[in-house]
Amino acid sequence: MRTIGIRAGSSFVTFAVFDANENRIVNVETINIPVALDTPDSLRYIRNTVLDLLREYSIERACIRETEPTAQSSNIQRIQIEAVIQESFASSSLTAYFVGQISSISSRIGIHRADFKPYVSGEKNLDEVEDWASFDKEEREAILAALGARNA
Repeated sequence: MRTIGIRAGSSFVTFAVFDANENRIVNVETINIPVALDTPDSLRYIRNTVLDLLREYSIERACIRETEPTAQSSNIQRIQIEAVIQESFASSSLTAYFVGQISSISSRIGIHRADFKPYVSGEKNLDEVEDWASFDKEEREAILAALGARNA
C-alpha cells in the first residue's frame, strides 16, 4: 500500500510518498506554483497535479497536513490550496484519506503530540525514516502526514 502526505504553503505543495509494504519513502518533492498564474488557474494547476500524483504512484491512502485552527494568522492562499487538495482526494479513487492537524497525525503515527514539533524541527530524529536530518521542515511534515495516512 502506498500513501501520500501533503503539506501546502501559500505558493507551493510539498508531498511525500510512502510505501507501507516496503516501509520506505519513495519520493519527497516540492511543487512550486507558477507565479504567472492567477488564483483560479493556480488552484486548477494544484488539483490536476495532485490527481496526477495519485495515479502515477498508485496511492491508496492520503493525508493533508492542515493549518492549525489556533494559528496566529490565517494564510488564505494556503487554506484555498488545502481545500482544493481535499476536493482532489474526494474526486480520486483513494480508499481513505484524512485532513490532519498535529494531534490527529501524531495519534495515527503513535507519537506524543508534544513530540511532533521537535520531529519537524529536526531536534528529534525519526528512526523509521532514513536520513531524517536531510529533509527540511515542510518535507518532514509531509512525511509525517504520509506515515499517518497508513491509519486513515
